[in-house]
Formats: sequence, C-alpha cells, structure tokens
Amino acid sequence: MIKGFVSLVTGGASGLGRAVVDRFVQNGVKVVLCDLPNSKGKELAETIGEDKVVFAPVNIVNESDVQNAVNLAKEKFGKLNAVVNCAGIAVAFKTYNFNKKQPHMLEDFSKVLQVNTIGTFNVIRLAVSLIGENEPDTNGQKGVIVNTASIAAFDGQMGQAAYAASKGAIVSMTLPLARDLAEQGIRVVTVAPGIFKTPLVSHLPEKVVAFLEKSVPFPPRLGDPAEFAQLVQNIIENPMLNGEIIRLDGALRMI
Repeated sequence: MIKGFVSLVTGGASGLGRAVVDRFVQNGVKVVLCDLPNSKGKELAETIGEDKVVFAPVNIVNESDVQNAVNLAKEKFGKLNAVVNCAGIAVAFKTYNFNKKQPHMLEDFSKVLQVNTIGTFNVIRLAVSLIGENEPDTNGQKGVIVNTASIAAFDGQMGQAAYAASKGAIVSMTLPLARDLAEQGIRVVTVAPGIFKTPLVSHLPEKVVAFLEKSVPFPPRLGDPAEFAQLVQNIIENPMLNGEIIRLDGALRMI
C-alpha cells in the first residue's frame, strides 16, 4: 500500500530513523533523509541510490533547513505523503546534584525541549503544507505524520526530567495535531518505544545491556529498530489509526 509514496524521515542516518529508511526503500517508498550535516546521511543516500533516497542536511529546529527539505521532496519526487520524526537528543542529570551542589543546567533542559519537542513541531508545521497539496485517496486521506516519543513520557526515571518532559509534550500534542489536520485528511500518530538497539545502547557495557534485557517482560530483549520501522509502516497503511499513542516496549514499565 505504501509503494509509490514519498516520505521525509528525520534522524534518518542512524538508529530508528535508519531502520525506517531501509524499510521504506524495500517497499518502494522514495525518501528525503534528513539529518545533521555531519551525519552519515549523504553517504547513505549515495549508497542506496539518489533515485530512491536523497539527503537533506537538516537541523530540525532551523526553519530554513526544514523548508529546504520539504522543497527538495517536491523538486526531486513531486510530492510528500508521509513524515516520520525520529530525530532527538537526551541528557541524564538529576534536578539537583546534592553531592556536587550543582543544579540541572537550564540550558541543557532547554536544548532537549528545543530539539525534541519544538523540532518535531517545526517539521510538522512546514511539511503539512506540501502534504495538503495531495489528492485525497478513497478514505479522503492526503498523508500521515508519525512522531517518536518514548515510554519515558509515562515512566520517566531519575535524571530524565528533561527527556521525559520533551517526549511527554510530543504525546500531549498528538491529539490536537490530529484534530487540527483532520479536515485536510492528514493523520497524526505517535510511537512511544521502549529500549531499542540503537547506537546509544550499543556503547553500554554488556552487563548493563543484559540487565536492561531482563527488565523487559516479553520478549525479554531489546527492541530491534526493524520492529519500530514495521510499526511505522503499519500506521501509515491503517487509515483508522489517528490521534493515538502506541507503546512499543514488550510490556516494559520502568520504575
């Protein structure tokens, strides 16, 4: 069903975003791969083939960067059907370190919200202008937005105040975004992943990874980014999914 679609994927050079790009290409979707200029995005696009994937250097909080990526979708592929927001950052710091007598850096808190929340919204608000130009399908649909939150939005742990706040905001804006865009036939769905095998986790000690795996009820392992990408495809292909947050976590509830 997604063959022939054009998608814009942020954070597409690694981790969950890279998995989405790979799955889309395998299923006949053209991709505008958005990532930072110093990422491996350009190399990846060249390897796959720029008739299938084109790289757009993007800082998602920068309006002109995002607009250029949207323009590139139209120039290169003629349309835009879906946006998948995977770009994001995290910091780990308690509200106050009483041993060092040091408060959480306000600029760190602000930066996480700026990238994760404001960046996600920035991409959506600019991309829907092009999606809105599509002819509606038999369901009246013109396109789909898929955002990435985290189970930290619900089960944030110590040191995750900034990250949990940023992902909680993505969760909270899902329904109003879906309502805002409903008249244009554009759906909005958010995925809240648990712990996945991403570059961040790959740098952890084996003992830590083993502990994390055992904390997942079933299956007792870390998520495969390909499973995230599979859900993204399912969301795009199911026209009744809208305004919803889907946990993808193996029943993990962090404490």
